[in-house]
Amino acid sequence: MPKERTRSKPTGLPIIHPYAAGIDIGSRFHVAAVSPDLCDEPVQTFQAFTADLERMADWLIATGTKTVVMESTGVYWVAAFEVLESHGLEVIFANAREARAVPGRKSDVNDAQWLQRLHACCLLRASFRPDRDIAELRAYLRAREKHTDYAAAHIQHMQKALTYMNIQLHHVIATITGVTGMRIIRAIVAGERDPDKLAAMRDVRCKEGIETIRGALVGNYQPEHLFALRQSLALYDFYQQCIDECDAEIEKAVAGLNIERPMPDAPLPKAKHRSKMPSDPNFNVRLAMYQLAGTDLTQIHGVGPFLALRLIGECGTDLSRWRTAKHFTSWLTLSPGCKISGGKVLSAHTRKTSSRLTVALRLAAVTVGRSNTALGAFYRRLAGRIGNAKAVTATARKIAVLFYNAMRYGMDYRDPGADHYEQQYRERVIKQLHRRAAQFGYSLQPEESPI
Repeated sequence: MPKERTRSKPTGLPIIHPYAAGIDIGSRFHVAAVSPDLCDEPVQTFQAFTADLERMADWLIATGTKTVVMESTGVYWVAAFEVLESHGLEVIFANAREARAVPGRKSDVNDAQWLQRLHACCLLRASFRPDRDIAELRAYLRAREKHTDYAAAHIQHMQKALTYMNIQLHHVIATITGVTGMRIIRAIVAGERDPDKLAAMRDVRCKEGIETIRGALVGNYQPEHLFALRQSLALYDFYQQCIDECDAEIEKAVAGLNIERPMPDAPLPKAKHRSKMPSDPNFNVRLAMYQLAGTDLTQIHGVGPFLALRLIGECGTDLSRWRTAKHFTSWLTLSPGCKISGGKVLSAHTRKTSSRLTVALRLAAVTVGRSNTALGAFYRRLAGRIGNAKAVTATARKIAVLFYNAMRYGMDYRDPGADHYEQQYRERVIKQLHRRAAQFGYSLQPEESPI
C-alpha cells in the first residue's frame, strides 16, 4: 500500500517586526491594532482627544509595542504622530496609495489590522517627514504662501472696483500694487477725486506720461464701488502685515538652523540679478541660505533666494535620506512612470501630485526656458521635439538633480552656456550618424569648405 503523502501547512510571510502596531486614523476616533500574541484584546478604539491619545500611547507601550504605522490621512495624523513620538515610540506614516485595504468588507478595525500585518512583515515604506526645526520653518513658509494668495485675491477685488468706476489705472501702469498705483488708490480712498492731483503722484520711474495717467483717472465715482475699494485695500494691507510677521518668524527659524553652521570660507559669489523680487522676504535670504547650505544655490539658473529657501523648507538640508538623485526626483514625481506587464510598457506618464515643491520647480523650469543658458537651451531643444509640457517636466527634473548634488555633495554650479550645450548636441548627432553609416558599410567625411 503506497505511503500517504503528508501535506505541509502553508506558511505566511515572515514577521520582521513582531512588536509592530497599526493605527487607523480618523477625525473623531482612532483604532489601534497590535499583534494577537501581545495581549488578549489586540484591537482598541480611542477618541481623538489629547487625553485619549496619551492613553493610547500608554497602552501600546504596555503591550510591548516598539514601532507604530499609520496612514497619512488629512491632517488628523499629526497630533497622534507627535504624541506617540514623544513617548519614545518609533512612528512612521505610510502613503495611503501603498497601504491597500484588506479585501472584503471595509471597516476601521480591518484597516488597522491590515496596517499592522503589513508593517509586521516590513511591507510598508515610511513617507518623508522632516525634522522638528525644518517642520517649523516649513509651517511658517506655508502660512506665508497662504497669506500671499489671499492678498492676491484682494488685488483683483481692488482692480474690479476701479474698473466699475471706469478708472483705467491698470492700463497705464505696470501693476496697481506698485509705488504709483498704491499712492493713487490710497488717495482715492482718502477722498481725493481731482485727476490732476492724482496723476501728480506718478513715480519718476513710471513709463507712461502724466497726461496719459491723468486721462485714465477720470472716473465715475459711486459710493458702493468706493466702499468695495476701501475694504479690499484694508484687507490687502492686513495680509501684508501678516506676511511681514511671517518673515520675522522665518528669519528667526533660519537663524536657529545656522547657529551651529559656520560661514563658508569662500566669499559669497556675485548675484546673478541685482534687483530684489517683490515676493522675497524682508531679510537677506541669500546670505542665510549660503550659510545654511554651504554653497550658493542661487547660481543654479531658475533658483532664486526665496525658491532656495522653499526647497530647503520642504525637504530639509540632509538629502542623504534619498539614496540617489533618481530617488529624489522620483519622490518629486518628476521621473517617468514604470508600469510594465509582460515586457510591455503600459504607461510612462509621471504621477499627478499636489506637492508645492514640484509646482515651484515647474514654474522655475518655465522661467529658465526663456533664458540664454544651458538649461534654457535644453528646454527649447526638448520643447521643439516633444512639446512644452514634457520639456517643463524634464527641465524641472534637471533643476532638482542640480539642487540635490549641491546640497548633498557641495557641488558649485557653473553655467557652461547655451553654446556649450548646442555644441554637445551637435557632436552627439554626428556620432550617431557615423555609427549608423558604419552599419550599412559607409563612412562619412566632412565636406571641405570652398576656398
